[in-house]
Amino acid sequence: MMAIEAAVARKSCRRRPQKRRTRRRAEVREERRMRSSVQGGDDASEASAAFANCWWRSLIEFDGDSEGGRTEAAAGSRGAAASPRVRVLRELERLAAAANVSLDDIRHKLLTYNAGDLWLPAGGIPKHETDIPPVITILLLGLAGTGKTALVDLMYCVLGRAGFLPFAQSIPLAGNDGRTQCLEEHNVLRSMRSGFCIFDSRGLDCDRMADGLEEVAEWMNEGVRHGQPCRGANPPDAPAPASAPPATRFLRRRVNCPVVVANLYELHHSLLSGDSRPLEATRDLFHYPPIKISPTDSPILVLTHGDELSPEERIQARVKTCEYLGVSETNGVYDISCLNEYGTAVDEMDPATSYAVAEAIFRALVVADRTHPAKASIKEWLLVVITWAMCALSTFFAFLSCCCSKLAKANREYTKLRTQ
Repeated sequence: MMAIEAAVARKSCRRRPQKRRTRRRAEVREERRMRSSVQGGDDASEASAAFANCWWRSLIEFDGDSEGGRTEAAAGSRGAAASPRVRVLRELERLAAAANVSLDDIRHKLLTYNAGDLWLPAGGIPKHETDIPPVITILLLGLAGTGKTALVDLMYCVLGRAGFLPFAQSIPLAGNDGRTQCLEEHNVLRSMRSGFCIFDSRGLDCDRMADGLEEVAEWMNEGVRHGQPCRGANPPDAPAPASAPPATRFLRRRVNCPVVVANLYELHHSLLSGDSRPLEATRDLFHYPPIKISPTDSPILVLTHGDELSPEERIQARVKTCEYLGVSETNGVYDISCLNEYGTAVDEMDPATSYAVAEAIFRALVVADRTHPAKASIKEWLLVVITWAMCALSTFFAFLSCCCSKLAKANREYTKLRTQ
C-alpha cells in the first residue's frame, strides 16, 4: 500500500512540471502572437506609406489594396512577351522593392567609391595601364527648363543627407533669367574623398540646336572646367559678370559619362499638340555622336517633371518618348520627380525616387569605369615626338624657303633697277 502511494506521489510530482511547462509555452505563444500583431500593424502602416509614394499603383493594372498587390496584367507572365507599358510597370515595381532593401547599400557604395572601383578587365589591358582619372566626371545635358539644376539639388538631398537646400542655385553663376550661365561642378556627396563629381550645364535652345550641339562637342572633346562660360549666356558685347570666377584657375576634367535630362511634361504636350521641336531636339541631342561614350551603349536618360502629369499620362509619355528615341523603356531610363507638391525637393520619405537617383549615378559610374582608354605606350609617345619634330622641321624649312624667295625677289628687282 505504501509502495502504491509513493508511486502516485512520484507521478503527481512529474505532472506538475509538465503543467508548468505547458502553461509557459502557452504564455510564450500568446506573447509571440501579440508581438506579431503589433509588428503586422507597423508593417501595414509602412506598406500604406510606401503605397502612397508609389504613384503608378493607382492605375487599372493594380487592384489598389493596402499592400500594393498586382493583377495579372501588372505582374505579367514570364512566358509571353510583355508590352512596353507592362515593362515600365515592372521596372517601377523593381525600384520600389529595391528601395526598401538596398537604398542604404547603394548609398554606401557611392560614399566609398573611388575612380576605377567598378573597372573590369577587357582587351588584355591591366588596370595600371588604363588611363583612369582621379575623379569621374558626369555631365548633365538637356534642353532649357528640363530641371538639371533641380536634379543636382535632389542629389545633394539623397546622397549628402543635407535636407533641401538650393545648393546649385546658391552659387552666383545664374543669369537674370534664372538659367545657368557657366558650367558648375558639384560634389553631391559633400565629401573630400568623393570619387566623382556632377557638372551642371546650361540648357540648349530648340531654335539654336546647331550652336548648342557644337558646344557640347567641345565639352566632350576638350573637357570641362568649373565656371567655364557657356555660349548664349550673355550677348557678345556684354561684359563678364564680376561674380563669375575665372575658369582658367580650375582643373579641366574629361567627361566620362554624359546624362541626358528631358522634360517629360513638355514632351507629352509636344506629342499632343503636334509641335515636334522639343522631341526632335531631344532626339538630336540623345543620338549626337560626340556624347556616345561607347558605340553599343546609349546615354542615360532622366525624365523629369513627370509629377505634373496624371499617372496614365505619365506612363504613356514615357513609353512614347522612348519609342520616338529608339531606346528601351526600362534600360537606362529613370523617371525622377525633383519637386513635390510643396515645391521642395523630394526627401527620404520617397525611397523609390531616392533609389532611382542613386542607381542612375551608379549606372553612370559603371559606364565610365567600363570605357576608360588605355595609357599611351612608349612607342606611341615616340611617334608623337617624331611627328612633332617633323612638323617643326617642315615649318622651319617652309619659313626659310619663304624668306629666301622674298630675298630672291628683292634681288631681282634691285638688279633690274641697276641695269636700267
